[in-house]
This record gives sequence, C-alpha cells and structure tokens, in this order.
Amino acid sequence: MDRPPPESLILVSRDPNGVATITINRPKSLNSLTKAMMTRMAHEIKALGLDDSVHVIILCGTGRAFCSGVDLTAAEDVFKGDVKDVESDPVAQMERCKKPIIGAINGFAVTAGFEIALACDILVAAKGAKFLDTHARFGIFPSWGLSQKLPRIIGPGRAREASLTAMPITAEQAEKWGLERAHEYYNGMTKDQFRKMQEFIAGRSAKKPSSKL
Repeated sequence: MDRPPPESLILVSRDPNGVATITINRPKSLNSLTKAMMTRMAHEIKALGLDDSVHVIILCGTGRAFCSGVDLTAAEDVFKGDVKDVESDPVAQMERCKKPIIGAINGFAVTAGFEIALACDILVAAKGAKFLDTHARFGIFPSWGLSQKLPRIIGPGRAREASLTAMPITAEQAEKWGLERAHEYYNGMTKDQFRKMQEFIAGRSAKKPSSKL
C-alpha cells in the first residue's frame, strides 16, 4: 500500500504573532515516524529557524500520542544510509535552531518520541501524558542522546530504571523529577484549556528576541 505523502503527515501552521506549530499527523500509528517524516520534520524545523517572522515553534502530535517512536515496520529504511546526515535529522535541527521550541506532550512520548521531547527547550505535558524509553526492549541504541540527557535531568538511578524496564514516567512523576528545562503539568485541564495555556506560553516567548539566549 502506498504511504501518504510526508507533507500530510508533518503539518506546519503559523499564526500572525510569529508562532509556528509543527504537528506529527499519523494518529492511526500513534504518530510513529518514517524516514520521509523525519526528513520532512528536519527540513521544516530548519526553515522555521531561519524565518525572521517566526519567534517560537510548538511541536505536538495528533490524537492519543505525541510520538510513539520510529515506525518499526519501516525500520530498515529509517536506519539505512548516512545516519549522520544532519539535514535529515530532526533532533540535530532542533539543537541548531535559534528559536525556542515548546514540546506539547499530549499523550505517549515513546523511545525516539521521548528523545524528540528531550530536545525541546520547554515541555508542557497534559494530564495522562507518559514518557517511555523502550530502546532496551527492542535492542536499539539511543541515537539522539537520551542515554546522556535523561540521567542529567532525572538522575542516573531513575534513568537506568526507566530505560532498562521501559517504565512509563507519568506527567506527575515528570514534574517531581524535574523532567525539563522547564516542565509544566496542568492537572485536570481540558484539551481546549491546555491548548490555550500552550498558546499563552508561546505568545509570551514570541515577545522576546528571536534567538535563544
């Protein structure tokens, strides 16, 4: 079966206040990533980072998940070729981006999805959001720095437990453990209220200079 084009799976929208939103739009597969989606996301992040009219980027997912990781049914395609190609690497582009990136975690952020979340400057988690690292379960080595970033944020003991057991980290635990640069947990919010809070944070960021401090 033909796959949908990547432009329909990675959506980009902008508002007049300089807020750009990148949405991973593959809800039937819990927003798992194909190679084409990763390349598309990397290109969009780079383009938005170079656009002077954009002041802040929101990264989110459609449906029940933020991102469930790499599509393992297409893993051979994902991992072949030059894995160091920064032009096609979304996390490399996030780390190079001079605009603040807000990760809006609306559900599951799993494995590669967890790594993408860790690359955001600010994380905002909805009630029910969960972070999971399943690299060990599938015998895959983290390629975007999770094994280094997570211990620095939540401590080596907790990070080992989370990675070796694939234990889900709830939004409540994430807040207590300081899973951040800045992590906010809004208990009991509706999706509409959560979106408004998300836009409020983005709007305040958009009033700042466009480059990261």
